[in-house]
Amino acid sequence: MNNVSLIGRLVKDPVINYTNTANGQLAIARYTLAVDRAYKKESEQTTDFINCVAFGNTAEFAQRFLTKGRKIGILGSIQTGSYTNKDGAKVYTTDINVKSQYFCDSKSQQPQEQPQEQSYTDIPNNIEEDLPWS
Repeated sequence: MNNVSLIGRLVKDPVINYTNTANGQLAIARYTLAVDRAYKKESEQTTDFINCVAFGNTAEFAQRFLTKGRKIGILGSIQTGSYTNKDGAKVYTTDINVKSQYFCDSKSQQPQEQPQEQSYTDIPNNIEEDLPWS
């Protein structure tokens, strides 16, 4: 049985491409998931970077809702393959064929690349009369 269940954070936004099929266009999304290992090596966390590929509606969902740093869970299967690169060397690949994706954080828990602007309220000039310690 070939089943994979992972939870991790997206390394960058998914990349989506379309290919023509007999039934029309098929969306293909690729992304990398950073998954922490269950143990630490010399008190440092070890992380695996796992390539994932999603097709069809699952790929379009990834394009619309998944962003860099988002914590997600995926269910799928391992898919291996190989190809010959331009130098003539055989390259072996391992990807996770994603069947479903789930959010594992709320929007407020997502890492933010830019800090949100803080809003301040202007203090009126004659406030000293109303303060209890003045």
